[in-house]
Amino acid sequence: MIEKPREMSTFILRSGVLILSFGIASEIVYQIYKRVNTKNKGKRRKFPKTEVLFFPDETVACKSYFTDDYGCRNSNCRFTHEENSLSKLFTYLMSARTSIDICIFVITCSDLAELLIQSHKKGVVVRVVTDNEQVDVPGSQIWKLRKAGIPVRIDNSSFFMHHKFAIIDQEHLMNGSFNWTQKAITGNQENILITNNEDIVLPFISEFQKLWLKFDPNQN
Repeated sequence: MIEKPREMSTFILRSGVLILSFGIASEIVYQIYKRVNTKNKGKRRKFPKTEVLFFPDETVACKSYFTDDYGCRNSNCRFTHEENSLSKLFTYLMSARTSIDICIFVITCSDLAELLIQSHKKGVVVRVVTDNEQVDVPGSQIWKLRKAGIPVRIDNSSFFMHHKFAIIDQEHLMNGSFNWTQKAITGNQENILITNNEDIVLPFISEFQKLWLKFDPNQN
């Protein structure tokens, strides 16, 4: 009869130690999970693995609304604030952290050229390869890019530099039929495939670098 309280006390003590140990272990596991999850969260890709954009858009997306810090301040804005293919293209370009490499036949869309200039001013390395016959077409944005300090190289051949692709941060590819023109946005039937599949992206990185070196004016 005397031993029972002692046995009960021992049981309670052991139970308390077990519960305390379990609580400490749970807290340790939670803290480890939180640290790992927080660390990996910053590494998660903002891009989907694959997305396809089709043009034409019914209306032109407002560049300010989708790219400016404070959005569009024009109460009478004639451009759309609804998401469409062009607005997604804006978002992809503005997501660049380190580099944008572009091979494009022609650039006459001022909004897209201005996004490249904005990225350049933020420290993103922007490089452009284009066709020599398109440099001086009406509305060409090439001289605006060069004036802003963005290096542009041209093919200087009797054949077309007919690629239409862009590589963002050496990780994401945008490729398709889409030229950077107003007609491509609201008139033509166009497409852009966006992917971060390395098997597809890496050959385009190599192709851009090959053309960048080939069209180096100091080598010709």
